[in-house]
Amino acid sequence: MHRFLLYNGEIRGTNEALVSPGQTGFMNGWGVFSTLQVLDGVLFEYERHYARMKRDAALMHVPFQYSSDELEQQLLSLVSANGIENAVLRVAIVRNRGGAFEGPGNGRDCDLVAFTADLTNWGSGVRLYYVPNGRYGASPFAGTKITSWAQNLTWYEEAHQRGYDEVILLNEHGQVSECTSANIFIIRGNTVSTPPLSTSGCLPGVTRGVLLEQIHVPGISILEHEFTPSELDSADGVFITSTTRNVLPVLEVGNTRLKQAPDVVEKLQAAFRDHQRAYLQSHLKKTGALIT
Repeated sequence: MHRFLLYNGEIRGTNEALVSPGQTGFMNGWGVFSTLQVLDGVLFEYERHYARMKRDAALMHVPFQYSSDELEQQLLSLVSANGIENAVLRVAIVRNRGGAFEGPGNGRDCDLVAFTADLTNWGSGVRLYYVPNGRYGASPFAGTKITSWAQNLTWYEEAHQRGYDEVILLNEHGQVSECTSANIFIIRGNTVSTPPLSTSGCLPGVTRGVLLEQIHVPGISILEHEFTPSELDSADGVFITSTTRNVLPVLEVGNTRLKQAPDVVEKLQAAFRDHQRAYLQSHLKKTGALIT
């Protein structure tokens, strides 16, 4: 984590004590968050992140009092304060009131907290294994990105303890849903598939959305489709996507080496990099105006 964080519109030191035990959201994980990539000082795909946070906040009854421009300005002020060009930025909006154990004197309905950190080098690929019943696709809260994240952190920690990088979470029907912090895709020929939001229980990841809606590679189809572990294991290639990983191949699942489809993966990686460059070019002027 870098030196400064954003707390309710103020730039504060990350070593400062700013929350109290009586703040309901921090005690119960009652909040929403998103993780953005800062590229050359630009909040990449900020609009998608903002829209998802606002949707999730409404579903979770978390007060969301910020316009898109207002929140973007505040986040860019944090980027400027930390003097960074390329980083990862985590922003959370946490509810302060409600429940039996609300503390006295909480003057705000919610707290806005954001911080930045260095980007992670994820290497050339990841090793995964399956976790049954990790997602419940029929839940009305499926796909929400909330600050109650302990289950995901536990699975992620156990993966590293066992010598893996991540896990593949299956839903109640035994179908592939997602990883703890990434979406997953399989390749069959020139068709690329990812589990559907409507049934799998997976999160609507920003990078996932970009691939489905904005990346167009001649000869390659990208679509939503349910699939099982056996279909994943026999696929021509598998990769995961996330804000900080972009498009990253899966090398193994449960000590079984997977087939690789470098031609398809490399074309998608190149197309995604092209999309990033185009996004940066269209937003650099706006970002510069906000930072100064």
